[in-house]
Amino acid sequence: MTSFFEGIGYLIGDLMMVPMNGLAALELSNWWGANIINWIFIIICSGAFAYWMKQLKIFKDSGADEQDTTSHSFLK
Repeated sequence: MTSFFEGIGYLIGDLMMVPMNGLAALELSNWWGANIINWIFIIICSGAFAYWMKQLKIFKDSGADEQDTTSHSFLK
């Protein structure tokens, strides 16, 4: 039974963490290179947020957005 858990430890600790260990080693020499994935996610999220806000403004300006303060009809 212990070999089963040692196998899981080897899989997670040695095989699945190889990319993270590589990024940790890269951070010591190049901070920007190690954080490029984070910057890509920030750019994608900023673009999606800007698009979402633009769509909300379009719906608000056209009057298609109903601003009902009650969440259910039985609360009226």
